[in-house]
Amino acid sequence: MKKLVSILLSLFVLLSFASCAGSGSASYSRDFLDLFDTASSITAADSSQQAFDAHYETVYNELKTYSELFDIYNSYGDLVNLKYINENAAKAPVKADKKIIDLLLWGKEAYEISGGRVNIAMGAVLSIWHDAREYGIANPDSANLPDMETLKEKSAHTDINDLVIDEKASTVYFADAEMSLDVGAVAKGYICEKISGFITENKIWQSALINLGGNVKTLGFKNADGKTPYNIGIEDPNGGYLAVVNAANGVSVVTSGDYQRYYTVNGEKYCHIISPDTLMPAQGIRSVSIISEDSALADVLSTTLFQMHPQDALAFLKTVEGCEAVIMDQNGEIYRSEGFEDMAQ
Repeated sequence: MKKLVSILLSLFVLLSFASCAGSGSASYSRDFLDLFDTASSITAADSSQQAFDAHYETVYNELKTYSELFDIYNSYGDLVNLKYINENAAKAPVKADKKIIDLLLWGKEAYEISGGRVNIAMGAVLSIWHDAREYGIANPDSANLPDMETLKEKSAHTDINDLVIDEKASTVYFADAEMSLDVGAVAKGYICEKISGFITENKIWQSALINLGGNVKTLGFKNADGKTPYNIGIEDPNGGYLAVVNAANGVSVVTSGDYQRYYTVNGEKYCHIISPDTLMPAQGIRSVSIISEDSALADVLSTTLFQMHPQDALAFLKTVEGCEAVIMDQNGEIYRSEGFEDMAQ
C-alpha cells in the first residue's frame, strides 16, 4: 500500500447507538487504515460480536475490491485496475471491470455537474502535486512547489473528452497518450454510496454508519423506533464542531477541508484540492460540508464548492436539488444554505 497520510477525520459520530435495530441488538464498530489511503470505520447494529465480525468481513472484502480496482499507485497481480489502465489505455482499448466503467462514467458526469472543477482526467497535473506534497510532508525543511511551466505543460493533457469509454464492450481508451486518471475527488463518496447499497441488497445490516475518510453514510435509524436519527458532528477546523447534523435512513455528510491533507512551503499551507483554472491549491475556504442522500454527489459538490467564493458556492448549490451545506472561509466566517438549519441541532 502507498504511504498513509495522517489526516484529521472531518466528521465524527457524536452519539453511539447502543440500542438500535431492535431487541437483542447492540452496536459494534471496526476501524481500518489499509484501504483508500485514509482512516475509515464501520459501525453497525448486530445480534452479537461474532455476527458483526462475520458481516464486517463481507463488507470489508467488497470495500477492498473497490480499493484495489480504483488504485492508481499499486498493482495487484494480474488485476486490471486504474494503475494498469493509466499505463496501457493509450496503446489500445483496455477491457475493464464494470465497477471501473461505472466509476469513470460517473466521473464524466461529475465533470459536467461541477462545471469542470472536478476532472478525473487531470491525473497528469495531480500526480505532480501528489509527489511534491508527499516529499514535503516527509522532508518539511526542503519542501517546494511544483514548477508552473511543467504544470501548464501537463494541463494540456487533461481533456475529459480524451477519455473514451465503450460501455457495451466494457473498455477504456485514452485518445491522448499523455493523459492519466486520478479519481481521488470522486471515489470515496461513490464507494460509500455503492457499499451502502451492497449492505441493503444483501440484508447485512438495517442500522449502520459507514465512514470512509470523512465521507459518512447512514443506513436506517439510531434506535429501534425508526424515528431517531444519528447525530453527526461537523468538525470546526479550529476545534470543536461547526454543527451537529441529524442524519438517518440514507443521508450522507461529506466534508472537504484544507486542514485534512496539506503540506507547508515557506510557512504557507498548500492543500490537496487543486483548481483546474489556476493549477494551484484552492484558497479562500477552510471547509465545506455537504448533506445529501447521495454520497457520490455530495463528494463531488464538496470539492466543487471548495473552489468557489462562499456566496457563489451557496448560489451554485441552489441549482442542485436535495443538498445542503455549511462552509467556513479562511477568516472563520460561517455560511449556511437555506435549508441547513432544518437538519442541524
